[in-house]
Amino acid sequence: MILPALTEAESPFWRPIKYSLFPPLGLATLAAHLAPDDEVDLQDQHVETLQLDDYPDLVVIQLYITNAYRAYAIADHYRLRGAYVILGGLHVTSMPDEAAQHADSIFLGPGDQSFPTFLSDFRQGVPKRRYSSPVRTLDNIPPVRRDLIKRDRYLVPNSIVVTRGCPHHCDFCYKDAFFEGGRTFYTQLVDQALQEIERLPGRHLYFLDDHLLGNAGFARALFDGMQGMNRVFQGAATIDSILRGNLIEKAADAGLRSVFIGFETFSPANLKQSNKKQNLAKDYTSAVERLHSLGIMINGSFVFGLDEDDNDVFKRTVDWGVEHGITTATYHILTPYPGTNLYKTMVAENRIVTHDWNLYDTRHVVYRTTRLTADQLKHGYDWAYKEFYSWTNIIASGMTHASNKHKLKHLLYAGGWKKFEPVWNFIIKTKQLNTMLPVLESILSKIKTEIQPNLANDKGKFARLSVDSPTTVADSAPVFHD
Repeated sequence: MILPALTEAESPFWRPIKYSLFPPLGLATLAAHLAPDDEVDLQDQHVETLQLDDYPDLVVIQLYITNAYRAYAIADHYRLRGAYVILGGLHVTSMPDEAAQHADSIFLGPGDQSFPTFLSDFRQGVPKRRYSSPVRTLDNIPPVRRDLIKRDRYLVPNSIVVTRGCPHHCDFCYKDAFFEGGRTFYTQLVDQALQEIERLPGRHLYFLDDHLLGNAGFARALFDGMQGMNRVFQGAATIDSILRGNLIEKAADAGLRSVFIGFETFSPANLKQSNKKQNLAKDYTSAVERLHSLGIMINGSFVFGLDEDDNDVFKRTVDWGVEHGITTATYHILTPYPGTNLYKTMVAENRIVTHDWNLYDTRHVVYRTTRLTADQLKHGYDWAYKEFYSWTNIIASGMTHASNKHKLKHLLYAGGWKKFEPVWNFIIKTKQLNTMLPVLESILSKIKTEIQPNLANDKGKFARLSVDSPTTVADSAPVFHD
């Protein structure tokens, strides 16, 4: 089982620590369906050198768009050696005819149900060329084969996924097409999710779910069950889920200390264009203040290059993040991934300028822009990263927090993440990444605040920045991770 490295993992932007954060779980999840006496080796090229000189019976390769060409080369190599090769993943689902040229079988969409069917067919000598499953359930799936994961290669080895997909359907989302043909969002049984958590050693958890709070009933029961486990965890949520009810408070009580949020844009027109309805008319500032009042750090995601963006969007976005104490920021150049509504629209409008999948990494401009030139967009994107992560802005952003502990946590987290690359590289090369986990757990420790306002019921006491207000653009002074 092979996860080839993404092209950007070996580009001039290469950050070994970014690609050594946590183990991806897709292949280890499928491996749980193998027989006990099957010999299996799982290789993640982001953290190890691939060993391709063997003669396996079966090769399973997972594709994203920017590892597609490398994956095809590996697949072709093994087919020449007589192995049966199967390809699956986001890019295979988006471009099945292309992928089928390099595989004996391909998998469309999630494989929780289709992979066991394939294994039965393969053992009987009658495998099909294509597999897909409209049945979408995580009930009673076997535990992830964590024995195959090389834990010492990752900073936070306790990655976990308890849901599949997302309840929202943003036009630019790569994963939306992956779940077409069946349920697009579904969860594990709560008891099974809690059992998986209990099996994981240590304190720290990294939820890889696209939207951990997407099913409020499931999330509430999960967080109730995690009470008393003494865990600290990181995950992803939306503005809407943070502002509604008290679910985010339950998450904080259970140990949530850092959250990824897709702010994406401050323009209502851009949000409508992207079908990002969950952000429309939502109060970004109230959501940020609510999270900070609970001691939760924020990694904000922002997209540049939407049709309403002008040359001021970069400074507005960076300044807003600094002024509101966003701990880390992840910036993206709008990328029309195959299979998305955005891609279909741009193809129809003849706006796609290249189909070199290596460039579809959210760092390159691959479409015809509108108000910005391609050079302006690329330059602004590069500038935003450099500016947001300057020491001046890291310190200024950290100083916005109320408590000294939160200020210190912000400086340690943001500064440590982006400003000590040689140190991270040395730790990785000496295979000491796991020794840094206690430091991370300490940084993620709880912040005790004297006042934790109920922003859901008392928003009027706080300065507001609503995405449907003209202040979001006109009055703004001119983050997981990258």
